[in-house]
Amino acid sequence: MGQIVTSLAGTAEGHRIAVILAIVAAFLHALFGALQKGRDDPWLARAAIDACYGVMALPVALFLVPWPTLAQAPIFAGAFVIHAGYKIAQAMTYDRAPYTVAYPIVRGTGPVFTVIFAGAVFGEAFAPGQWAGLGLLVAGIFGLSVAALTRMERPMSLAPALALALLTGGFVAAYTTYDAWGIRAVEDPFTFLAWFFVVDSLFIPALTWRRWQGVDRARLGGLAARGVFGALVAFASFGSVMIATRLDHVGLAAALRETSVVFAALIGWLVLGEKVGWLRGALMGLIALGAVMMEVAA
Repeated sequence: MGQIVTSLAGTAEGHRIAVILAIVAAFLHALFGALQKGRDDPWLARAAIDACYGVMALPVALFLVPWPTLAQAPIFAGAFVIHAGYKIAQAMTYDRAPYTVAYPIVRGTGPVFTVIFAGAVFGEAFAPGQWAGLGLLVAGIFGLSVAALTRMERPMSLAPALALALLTGGFVAAYTTYDAWGIRAVEDPFTFLAWFFVVDSLFIPALTWRRWQGVDRARLGGLAARGVFGALVAFASFGSVMIATRLDHVGLAAALRETSVVFAALIGWLVLGEKVGWLRGALMGLIALGAVMMEVAA
């Protein structure tokens, strides 16, 4: 399987597959976020998901994919550090700002930084039409945040939280670019994916260890079920976007993944019964238009 991915990289067919995978990753990313909402502590929900995908990935890493070399161990150590920093920054942001304000800033900042980082690391360049599409996409995402801010009584009090949201967006770009480099540095892309999930699964469960001491035993079954399902979604979501970055441009895959805000709003409307409204609908249309322009101008 790894050889197939490598052979398609840089081809027209690889580009088409990368676009599809990035859109699939966007939907799954929105679904992953929805799984962390509910009556359970979101930290416990995330810890359950991380623990499950670590346990599920371990036999794959040990027995089904080639092992990384000792010289490649620093690649996974770097991924662990960057993703841990992202998770801490994300938690600090969401502790200080409403999700509807912070999430669009985080996800809108990410692709801009990623395009810049990918240009520096991989020498990627966007055509003028793609830059225009990226501008529309980011404007739509930030517009969702501004629309949420205007409904608040004291929006200026969120300035520190918004700075943290920008920092978190920087971490999104950093891990996207770093992981895209890592999956290229390892001969078999599935070696990187399997061992990444094993390494990444350690941080949140260890960080939330004390919280688990007070959990009602009756809730453990529900958390475990959410953990298993969330792990499957995480495999498909992260795996899709990482394979997309291996097949084609990192910046394009990162930008298309951020259409997840559209899918998140649709899930909220269709599944959770939340209202969308004409303004949010128009902004989501702007995001979709930007994504189409980026692909057409490629």
